[in-house]
Amino acid sequence: MATIFSTVQFPSSHVLVTDYPKLTLLLFAIGGFTAARFALKTLFVLLQTFVVSGKSLKKYGAGKGAWAVVTGASEGIGREFALQLAQQGFNVVVSARNASALATLVSEIEAKSTGGKKVQAKAVPMDFSKLDDAAQWGRLESELAGLDIGVLVNNAGKSYNYPEEFHASSRKDMEDIVTINVNSVIRLTHIVLPGMVERKRGLIINMGSFSGTSVASPMLSTYAGTKSFLSSFSGSLAEEVRGKGIDVECVNTYFVVSNMSKIRRSSALIPTPKAFVRSVLSKITLPGGALWTNRPGVVTPYWSHGLLDYVMNVIGWNMAFVRYTHSLHKDIRRRALRKLEREAKQQ
Repeated sequence: MATIFSTVQFPSSHVLVTDYPKLTLLLFAIGGFTAARFALKTLFVLLQTFVVSGKSLKKYGAGKGAWAVVTGASEGIGREFALQLAQQGFNVVVSARNASALATLVSEIEAKSTGGKKVQAKAVPMDFSKLDDAAQWGRLESELAGLDIGVLVNNAGKSYNYPEEFHASSRKDMEDIVTINVNSVIRLTHIVLPGMVERKRGLIINMGSFSGTSVASPMLSTYAGTKSFLSSFSGSLAEEVRGKGIDVECVNTYFVVSNMSKIRRSSALIPTPKAFVRSVLSKITLPGGALWTNRPGVVTPYWSHGLLDYVMNVIGWNMAFVRYTHSLHKDIRRRALRKLEREAKQQ
């Protein structure tokens, strides 16, 4: 190969300019356009991440008697969405399996809302893995009927207890992940959306993940597949309803302190639910780190997640991230199995 290149005579830059002026101009134009586009995109990403605010929640009825519906609200991110949406002036419907935790949350919301900021809250216990439970879905639909719903947060989700290869995964776990992360989202969105269309106002937030939305995730294949679906679903639906006054977005999320992630300490890359939700609600419809990445409807609002998402797309060497993720998941699985072994011996 070296011999072949040694025999090829490349024109010098002086010859290229003098003998091929049009080609030189074209190359400079392409290079200039590429550099300008990169600089412009970087500027817009930084502005959206650190300076510009998203759409006001008042557009969706905050403080005007409208309701927000939040699933998976018994803890973590979902609970924080319910609290912060109530603080913004929404009445709130919260739903999850844990009826006791929901009752506590409703009491907390109503206790904090006084005077001119008084809001209502109600709980509808639901097991979103039971799609064929007509009674519970009928009860939910009945509770939502007639409400002026301005915001829907599809936050309920399920992942693996620890990373596992697909062939060794529990069939029940796989079916629950798809049912909760995909099928229940479709059904609830289909229940709520007609009212939003009629009122010409609404916001639907679907919770995505770097697993599937940003990069393939070996050993989380089913979970990643559901999040990839939510990305495509959100982008498609967003375009459908864009002219109807309704916004739809898939929030691309790296790790957040939560029971699902099993992470207890926050860091620059791993925010608390409170900080994360605050960023989501302050950056509504702004792509942030997902800007111009061929993923319509996807937003990456938290500052460090946005910068990481942007860098991953700038580098573009996707397989490197896939292999790093695979190695990381293998290590997490090894540590999880060792922990289970220790716990078994202690019993």
